[in-house]
Amino acid sequence: MILLDGKIASHSVKEELKSQVSEIIAQGKRAPHLAVIIVGNNGASETYVASKVKNCAEIGFGSTLVELEATVSEAELLKQIQLLNDNPEIDGLLVQLPLPKHINEQKVIEAIDPSKDVDGFHPVSAGKLVQGLPTFLPATPYGIMLMLEHYHIPTKGKHAVIIGRSNIVGRPMSILLSSNHPYGNCTVTICHSHTPNLKEICLQGDILVAALGRPEFVKPDMVKPGAVVIDVGITRVEDATAKKGFRIKGDVDFKEVSPLCSYITPVPGGVGLMTIAGLLKNTLQAYRNRTVE
Repeated sequence: MILLDGKIASHSVKEELKSQVSEIIAQGKRAPHLAVIIVGNNGASETYVASKVKNCAEIGFGSTLVELEATVSEAELLKQIQLLNDNPEIDGLLVQLPLPKHINEQKVIEAIDPSKDVDGFHPVSAGKLVQGLPTFLPATPYGIMLMLEHYHIPTKGKHAVIIGRSNIVGRPMSILLSSNHPYGNCTVTICHSHTPNLKEICLQGDILVAALGRPEFVKPDMVKPGAVVIDVGITRVEDATAKKGFRIKGDVDFKEVSPLCSYITPVPGGVGLMTIAGLLKNTLQAYRNRTVE
């Protein structure tokens, strides 16, 4: 079993980005700039956002963090988005999800200028992805593809099984893995809560992507020996013995499943770090799209 270490793979991506940013600065140009809006005090969201800001600083990006109260109105949030859309110094813009229940997430996603949509959630980005046109890829699927590339994992002709059909991970992941490119060309099956014989289908997967948000859902009897297992799940599980009072669990029972695998991602330390790498690559692309070389 080989561990797909997100720390190692993301470091490689960030070093490449850091070098490209240094070249940009050396030419007398401004650095790429990412803006992040966070609403409320969701602990996990605050952690993700802090990591994004920290990573921007590490590779030389500028960053703007807009923090809004959980009680902010939808109209005020949309106003903040428009201000950042209109700012020519901002290349990439994202609103950290989830949002408070009184705010329509889809309306917020659609309010972001598609040319700054570095999360890859806007319908314009999604439509281009489906048609195979250049676009911003959703950061988590993009990060997974970067992980496969870093570890040179063969995918051509493999059967990839994805558990989860969200627009953020499952659906775009299926498109990328089935696309005609070096780390695609898979035959893909998407499973979900209404899939009968889920275990039998998972056992067919040469590549198994778990993205359903249920801690340790995937057990050894669901995994084909020698499979590549990608665990997208990140759930806080209460644990009185842990220093913080909780532990982070993935969707895969890592201890029991890992001996079966050829490759597996850990949680934490796997896909989450690659998601940020994908986001940073999208931001640099947004910058290049917006500036004259």
